[in-house]
Formats: sequence, C-alpha cells, structure tokens
Amino acid sequence: MERKNIWEKYQGQKREEVFAFSEKYRQFISGCKTERECTEKFVHMAKNAGFSDMQEIIKSGESLKPGDKVYAVNMGKSMAMYVIGRQPMEGGMNILGAHIDSPRLDLKQNPLYEDTEMAMLDTHYYGGVKKYQWVTLPLALHGVFVKKDGTVIPVSIGDKPGDPVFGISDLLIHLAGEQMEKKAGKVIEGENLDILIGSIPSYNKQDKNQDKNSQDKEEKDVQIKDRVKANILQILADEYQIEEEDFVSAEIEAVPAGEAKDYGFDRSMIMGYGHDDRVCAYPSFMAMLALEDIPERTSVCLLVDKEEIGSVGATGMKSRFFENMTAEVMQAAGQYSELALRRALTNSKMLSSDVSAAYDPNFASVSDKKNAAYFGKGIVFNKYTGSRGKSGSNDANAEYMAHLRDIFDRREVAFQTSELGKVDQGGGGTIAYILADYGMEVIDSGVAVLNMHAPWEIISKADLYEAYRGYQAFLEEA
Repeated sequence: MERKNIWEKYQGQKREEVFAFSEKYRQFISGCKTERECTEKFVHMAKNAGFSDMQEIIKSGESLKPGDKVYAVNMGKSMAMYVIGRQPMEGGMNILGAHIDSPRLDLKQNPLYEDTEMAMLDTHYYGGVKKYQWVTLPLALHGVFVKKDGTVIPVSIGDKPGDPVFGISDLLIHLAGEQMEKKAGKVIEGENLDILIGSIPSYNKQDKNQDKNSQDKEEKDVQIKDRVKANILQILADEYQIEEEDFVSAEIEAVPAGEAKDYGFDRSMIMGYGHDDRVCAYPSFMAMLALEDIPERTSVCLLVDKEEIGSVGATGMKSRFFENMTAEVMQAAGQYSELALRRALTNSKMLSSDVSAAYDPNFASVSDKKNAAYFGKGIVFNKYTGSRGKSGSNDANAEYMAHLRDIFDRREVAFQTSELGKVDQGGGGTIAYILADYGMEVIDSGVAVLNMHAPWEIISKADLYEAYRGYQAFLEEA
C-alpha cells in the first residue's frame, strides 16, 4: 500500500505553517529537557490559554460546565488537561496520551567523589540506552535539589550561553585493543558512566596569605582531604546554597547539552534530545489549545512520567492519578458516581501517542519494508506493539481502526501503519495497554523517529505537523 510523501501537498503558505509550527516545537524541546521542565512549561501555556487549576476548583467548590478548561499536576512531573464537553462524561472522553520522560543519566544519591584529583559524579542510567552513545558528549545537568525545610532549588547548568558543560571520557583508540573486542553492550559498563566535573583543588583559606613555599602551608594543605571535591562543594554552596547532604534529596538528570537543530540542507528535519516522546506530547498539548468550540465529548490530554521504565511509580501511567482526577472533574461537573466513572473510562476513546521506529536505509535488515514507518508519510498507527508474538501489546480492534481511518480520510490527515521491526527482531511497548485495562478503545499513534533512544534523535517536520492535525481531528470527531 503506497503512501505519498506529504511534502508534495505542502506548498506555499502551507509549507510556511509547517516550518512555523516546527520552529516552536524546536524551541520547546531545546528548553524542556526533563519531565519537570515540560510540566512547568505546559502549565504556563495552559494558564495563558484560559485553563484553570483543578486544585483551586476543588478547594473553592466551584462547578464545571461544558466549555470549561481545567488542568491538574501530579508531583510536578505529569499532568492532565480537560475541556468539558456537551455530553455527559459517562458517555466517554476523547483522550490523547503521551509521556514526557526520556532516556538519560540520573545522578545517584551519593554521587560526588574524587579520584586522582578529579571530581566525578556517579550516575545510574534511566530507560533503554546504548551506553556507549553517552561518552564524549557535552552534557548538561538539569533538575532540583530539595532542602530539609522543603525549599526547592532548581538547577540547569550547561545549556545557557557561557555555561560550562560536563561529560564522560572514553578510552583513546591507541589503548583500546581489549575494549574493541567487547560486545557493544559491554564496551562501556553502567558503573563507568561517571561524569567529570572539575580538577582544581581547594586551598586552606587560613593559609592563602602565607608564603606558597613555606613548610607550614604544605603541612596544613595535606590535612584537607579530597581537595578538588571540596572546591566543587564550595562552588555549589556559593552559587546554589547546596551542601553535599542535599544530593540525598535531589533529582538531577544528565542530558545532552545544546539546543535542537534543523537537520538537512532542506531543513526538513529536526535533530534534538527527547523526541521520544515529546514529539507526541507537544502536538497533543497544542491540539487541546486549538479547540475553539465546545466539544461534544470531553477532551483530555494526559502527559505522564516514567514510561521509559515501565510506567511505574506515583507519576507513571500505572498510578491512579488519572482515574482520581477524572472522578474529581466529574464531581465538579455534578456527574460523579462510582458507576458513572467506570462507564466514562470504559466508553472513552484514546490515541496513545508514542513514537515509532522510522525506516533506516542504513539498517534495512531489521525492518519489514511493507510494514515500516517512513519519514514524510504522516502520523503512524501501530495496531499492536509488544515483542515477537505481540507479548505485552495492546492490539487495537479493527472496528476502532476503521473509525479512525474514516476521520482521518475525511479530514485529509496523512497516516501510515507500522510495526516495530521484523517479527523476531525485538519490539517495545507504550502506555496503551494500561488504559486498555479500563475497556476503552486504544491504539498507538505518533511520529516516526530515527536514532530512537539515542542522545540525539531525528524527526520529520512534516510528520510532526501531520500528527498535530490528526490529534485535532481526533478530539473534534472521535
């Protein structure tokens, strides 16, 4: 089944719209490299678009009516947005779901140490990564320190003009004979992904005015243990009011430093960190903002954390956050009962928006060309994911697939279908199966990505824009 390259239909002003939308997205992923930063940015944009904080609605006892717009935040790392529809929520919602976490390196809780007068940070990688891809890259540190009194100190070092960057060293080729004989999974071990952050030793302030060659100063300097580490701690204390013990209650992520870039002579693509899955989260969010009329069915955008490690934890899709917040929204709308909530979830329709593997001519052997996703062919539907025998998959109903085909064809949204590689090659999963547990109709849909899970991933601007159009069509007509 041949799908046309959608760049051919983007001419003149339409092409300008594609590039304008893509530029806003490029700026978004350049500035939002963690789930906390994404949530903060989305909340800011939602408020400006007229959305109200659901917690304030609950406190005030205010009622919701059709057309009202609300959002709720879960621990600063995930969020849900609702636009109340004309029909009772018991009849179901139209839900766009995506995740905003991405593979990265997390600092351990006791990360800072010194070795041979070099200050290092110990890390634990997060999500599925090829560890060898993370060495010799400029890295930035993003996250928060939380003091014992509850004070939150945000940290973002490595992406602002004039900032230093950090990195993980690799073995020079001249000494890498044994290393080059190892399998790719063992070339760089997880415990060797330690980040170099400094090399200047501290001095004893009491002695700084003494003669540098004096015997007395040499003796006192010896008493200072781990002087490079001590110097780093002094910098952290001076600039951020951070002590070493504060690492225990910190969440600091090491991510690729630098902004996303236009890719290719024709600027048809974007190379950036975190396309998986912000390339689906951003157009999903923007589709919610684009709703002009009161929708028939309540529209929902659900942006969650922890998908890359199994959707677990209080901020992952397996938590009860979405279910509980939907109950609160129904209560405020005067529609809640336990049975009505169950019916609302069961009768809903969802696009579980996650990325798909783009066909790569450099690695053609892993793909079935008839059932692969391609750049420039539109939003991707994965009827099922899973691995090998569809293990762990949500396998969408044919009736639902036909319903979406009808909507997208009528709205002239370009789409394609795909599997994640050849049958015995591997596979993957998304949040789709978790929502399917409620009995709702769910299918995976999203944008094709090259270099998926690498520090720098690549997407097509045309596919990004077509996903945005598809999400709009879904919210308005599903």
